[in-house]
Amino acid sequence: MPHQIGVTIRAPVAADRVAELRQWLAEAGKTGLGDAPFGFAGCRGVHFARFYLLEETADLAGRPIPASLVFMSEVDAPLRRHLAELAGVAREGIDQAFQHCTGYPGPGRGRRQRIAWLRRHRVRASAFYVNTVGRGVAQIRQEAELREALEDYLDRQDHIGRTAAEVRRELQDYVAGRADLAWAAKPPAPPSLLFRAREAVHMVAVPAVLLLSLPVLLPILLVWAVLLRIDERRDRPFTQRPARRHLEEVAGYEDFSTQNPFAVAGFVRPGRLRQLTFRAVLFLTDYGVRHIFNHDSLAGVKTIHFARWVPLDGWRRMTFASNYDGAVEAYNDDFINLIWWGLNATFSNGMDYPPTRWLFFGGAKLEEQFKNTIRCHQVAVPAWYAAYPELSADNIENNAQIRAGLRGEMGPAQAEHWLSLL
Repeated sequence: MPHQIGVTIRAPVAADRVAELRQWLAEAGKTGLGDAPFGFAGCRGVHFARFYLLEETADLAGRPIPASLVFMSEVDAPLRRHLAELAGVAREGIDQAFQHCTGYPGPGRGRRQRIAWLRRHRVRASAFYVNTVGRGVAQIRQEAELREALEDYLDRQDHIGRTAAEVRRELQDYVAGRADLAWAAKPPAPPSLLFRAREAVHMVAVPAVLLLSLPVLLPILLVWAVLLRIDERRDRPFTQRPARRHLEEVAGYEDFSTQNPFAVAGFVRPGRLRQLTFRAVLFLTDYGVRHIFNHDSLAGVKTIHFARWVPLDGWRRMTFASNYDGAVEAYNDDFINLIWWGLNATFSNGMDYPPTRWLFFGGAKLEEQFKNTIRCHQVAVPAWYAAYPELSADNIENNAQIRAGLRGEMGPAQAEHWLSLL
């Protein structure tokens, strides 16, 4: 079973084609990305994909930053296969999108030139969260079909007076007797040995190096904490409210189905202190999402399928993007109530974030300011694809537990709980 990767491709848009691209994105959003000209439904391992436009702006020093088109996908590895399919299966749609960007290969260029261009414009994420590492698109779809098959079988049977253990054995026999469900009797294959070995080394090496460096780091951290607190005391409350037009634009592409895309972009606070703090926090965030929060929960938030933090413009800006379940208000409330400390540690290094204390406190707990900041910096995602749009993260985990429950021995209470999943 492959592991999952996040692919981000960003390219500057020709100044005279921004309006045309904006219109194209709106039209692409209406027709969807699953079928032609993109055909992402026919690409292997694509969980989600999106396009969004970052408008022309100027950085904090007044230097102009041209408008750019961002493409993001969450996909089962390997990267080379995905890029080949972007330049092959999805070629027509990719051409339509990136033809608005400067330097994109023209109609006379071949697939290799397109792949090379996509690679050159790939931006690496500083941290990438996967709801459950190793759970690919094929597994998610298969386990959803398994649940439907078992529920359909139960609906056609009369189990009055039978124990949960007896019903479970009957379902095990039913699955064993169907060739198309034989895969369900085995556990899903783990990610490759190379991937697991690399992750194991990283999991041990990072804390080991930090531990060995502790005598040097401790005095540095004490000085850093004092300087950070002095810097925080200069912060002022964020009083701006999102414009009505902006609210209508972002709201026009959310809360229509089980899942939603989300994206924000903003400038990182100036100065070496904030830059170093931001990079250090994202380094630790990357460690956390790779080794701690890598199965069904991002520090208690269970509604997120994927999320990533991507630095832009030489770390002058950052974009955060996710795929989540439910309404946007509930999504933001989950962050405020469950992982406010994580939000503060990362996003307080960005402009316009509510004031924090000692990096972790305040900030997101100032709910109105926080929500206004998020909305002001939120970016509309008009063109978005989901491989399993009706399945929430909770549904997916539930289906995986149903499959797992077909194996091994269970006591009466365990069998009754397993049946309650159906």
